[in-house]
Amino acid sequence: MNHRKTLAAYGSWKSPITTDRVVGSAVSLGQIALDGPDIYWSEMRPGEGGRYVVLHWRAGSMEEMLPAPFSARTRVHEYGGGAFLVQDGVLYFSNDRDQLLYRLAPGLTPQPITSGSGKRYADGVFDHWHREIVCIREDHVADGEAANAIVSIDPDGRREARVLVMGEAFYASLRLSPDGQHMAWLSWNHPDMPWDGTQLWLAERGPQGRPVNSRCVAGGREESVFQPMFSPDGTLYFVSDRSNWWNLYRMRDGRIEALAPMEAEFGLPQWIFGMSTYAFESAQRLVCTYHRAGNWRLAVLDTGTRRMEEMETPFSDISGVLAGEGKAIFVASSPVMPAAIVRLDLVTRQYQILRRSTEDVSESGYLSVPQEMSYPSTRGATAHALYYPPVNRDFEASMDEKPPLLVLSHGGPTSATSRALNLRTQFWTSRGFAVLDVNYRGSTGYGRAYRRQLDGQWGIADVEDCLAGARYLVERGLVDAKRLAIRGSSAGGYTTLCALTFHRMFRAGAVYYGVSDLEALARDTHKFERYYLERLIGPYPQRKELYRERSPLHQANRLSCPIIFFQGLEDKVVPPNQTEEMVNALRARNVPVAYVPFDGEQHGFRRAENIRRALEAEFYFYSRVFGFTPADPITPIPIDNL
Repeated sequence: MNHRKTLAAYGSWKSPITTDRVVGSAVSLGQIALDGPDIYWSEMRPGEGGRYVVLHWRAGSMEEMLPAPFSARTRVHEYGGGAFLVQDGVLYFSNDRDQLLYRLAPGLTPQPITSGSGKRYADGVFDHWHREIVCIREDHVADGEAANAIVSIDPDGRREARVLVMGEAFYASLRLSPDGQHMAWLSWNHPDMPWDGTQLWLAERGPQGRPVNSRCVAGGREESVFQPMFSPDGTLYFVSDRSNWWNLYRMRDGRIEALAPMEAEFGLPQWIFGMSTYAFESAQRLVCTYHRAGNWRLAVLDTGTRRMEEMETPFSDISGVLAGEGKAIFVASSPVMPAAIVRLDLVTRQYQILRRSTEDVSESGYLSVPQEMSYPSTRGATAHALYYPPVNRDFEASMDEKPPLLVLSHGGPTSATSRALNLRTQFWTSRGFAVLDVNYRGSTGYGRAYRRQLDGQWGIADVEDCLAGARYLVERGLVDAKRLAIRGSSAGGYTTLCALTFHRMFRAGAVYYGVSDLEALARDTHKFERYYLERLIGPYPQRKELYRERSPLHQANRLSCPIIFFQGLEDKVVPPNQTEEMVNALRARNVPVAYVPFDGEQHGFRRAENIRRALEAEFYFYSRVFGFTPADPITPIPIDNL
């Protein structure tokens, strides 16, 4: 029997993918660590106020390691990552509230092993030979810019940290050789970001583990090196984009050799610590993931023959790859499966789900499967995107109506769209919205040259690609040209604001903690991104007029369509005054505007009630602007001038 659908306008479809289902039971899966046969991972829980919990899995049983109110999160570079490590069953972690390092032995309570305030720690490894933790430290104690260094710490907290390497602006990915005789690390300096240019250092280890004979073996200002790692036989491996693509390399007998050259990306932009796209099952076998044609694939590389064998999996997104004897562990997802911690048997090729980010997933009749799309943009460029058509097994619209379109401009701007099941996207498509998730020029996944096409063009090329994508769908009769909206967060919020300020295609927009004043961002942001705009815009203050010209705040008189803003009031990356000045400027000009601030939130919302409130407020906003009636009651928000 055919299922009879109800006729209803796009936007007014009733959906089981409610805001409660989007955030109520979901967690964000993060860092994974191995300790012998044991598996550990962190997960951020919106339902616990954004607390980061560490879980332990062994032989089919799972336990929570970290008692409340402890939260395993570091704020090095503000974005964090690499917040914990485990050695012989003992958990060492950075606690969010005080940023101290703690030691948690089984059956005991967490005890601090660092002291004082203003110091942050990340990306630690355990040094068996000196019984120390070696990690990255960011010191905010003195006035001026924070000082970064590689330090060693007594795991029992009996002495102060000892500096091993300092002098560069940034450090990451400190790794020790299996015999403890060598160490490798990455460094970079202003104005570069780690996806622009990093240096890979190799050194012997002298007394107390200090590096001696340090030498730069790869990288530079025009080469991004990612994830150095020693193999079990002591060979140094790494990922580099020297060929335009982030590919695998190793250094052997003083020479650097490519392992599997291909037009694919084995690397990622290092916004956080602890990223991993490959790991060693043994000295002869390496497990890796790489991105090509919109999908992440899993493969095994024979390090002797350099032969790579792709493994068939149902996953389209794979990250955080670790490996042990006969197994690989990673975070994986697909268009119909939410992110999960996966354990893969490398012999049988069978996988086991250890933990899902959510158990509350709607059946397929409400899920929109993304379609890969490449389309022409300005100046002969080709842009890429994922297109999600509206899907709901219970509803359909009349033949003469086309759906509203929501264009997503991701953050970074080096980030990339993902094919992973995202209930926030399905929230829109199951209510009758079409969604276009754009990989504009500057995005990761298409080689260094594609990333560099945004150099000097931020606010122009990215916007043009979003506009071209919307136009592409309109011309094919897939969406309503009069109901086009764009939304974005952080850098994507800037792209959104520029699209609404300097162009007239979109009829509404939503900005989450977005940049409105480039000058203010250049003057008033944290160390990690202090000179980021030099590549994206130009040197400041030499190009001050260009910064003003491309700042929506200084061109607010050109913005006339309805817009809603969301802002965390503790945001250190894009301070609240950026949003508040923009809102006030639009209010003064009688432009329809709504503003939803959140106490206690930073750069990215982590509390369930705030994530839920923002999603509902944005939906209510579009219902008012586009003139449809939501199927469920929603608490109204004030919209000035509408």
